[in-house]
Amino acid sequence: MVKYFDEEWPKEEEILRIGLEMSRKNKADRFPTADERWPRGGEVIQEKKPMRAYMIGNGESRKGFDLSRLRNTGKIFGCNALHREFLPDVLTAVDHGIMHEVYHAGVAQKIPCYFRSWTKVPSMMYESMLSGGLDKLEVDKIKEAGNFIKENQKNDATEFVMHGANLKGLVKIKKETGEIEPTNINHAVLRVSWIQKPDYSHSLSDFMPDKKDHGWACGASAGYIACEVYKAKEVYLIGHDLYSTNEKVNNLFAGTEHYVSKDNSPTPAVNWIRQWKAMFDGFQDVSFYKVNRFNDGRDQVNGRIKEWEGTKNLFYIDYSTLDNIL
Repeated sequence: MVKYFDEEWPKEEEILRIGLEMSRKNKADRFPTADERWPRGGEVIQEKKPMRAYMIGNGESRKGFDLSRLRNTGKIFGCNALHREFLPDVLTAVDHGIMHEVYHAGVAQKIPCYFRSWTKVPSMMYESMLSGGLDKLEVDKIKEAGNFIKENQKNDATEFVMHGANLKGLVKIKKETGEIEPTNINHAVLRVSWIQKPDYSHSLSDFMPDKKDHGWACGASAGYIACEVYKAKEVYLIGHDLYSTNEKVNNLFAGTEHYVSKDNSPTPAVNWIRQWKAMFDGFQDVSFYKVNRFNDGRDQVNGRIKEWEGTKNLFYIDYSTLDNIL
């Protein structure tokens, strides 16, 4: 009994603390004025709840957690390849390969998607942007090779988005043999997305101050959209592990297309930590909750972040506490 009390009381205390904090922040919403509660027309005013955002990272700590349980209690904001296993309410991607994968999969015809440098260009500009000065026969030959351009079906599209070098910067054709050779191993594919209808894709920069993208990683960029565009007041970081529990990269999609090998070393957390701290400081009227599988400090994934100490609008909870909040 003593052991049970020692183990469970800290969790109960944390739940109580979070509940009191929510109560203080939302007092005005939960206790409307007399005029709001009993309007002259006699209609009943529904109590307003703060917008809750679940920010889903792809760290291994969320493996096995049923994301669909979050659906009715807030908006689910996903990152990168989450669409392969679960369709969130909003998706953000910032790297060329995964952005075009998302668009080619038809995700942006179903939910709002926010991409980096997502500039839609009139279809009349396609050939000139694609060729970069090559003649039509050369362009057709490169297209036939099938290895250098990845694009979806055009259908009736009147706009497109293109990333990567143009074909002239991408390959060269040997005049003697007609053989096609890559000229830049780091830009071996030109990616094109023809804009389909309906289209819910947006460029991140359109929602940034002075229309300048922060250049942040996907997680913090998604957090910015949740707070700035959707006016979230409670933000839960799920699967944003930051660190790894071993000497390998911590990502559920490692080893798949557009991701590093499973055997890669962990990605340094310094940029993620700085970017989320900027979010905490920039949206001080928002409560942020970092959800750890185990909130006991057993390793860097399940402990507090040193650089975030003293942040008054940041709280740490574990999955059992999240269960009680849902």
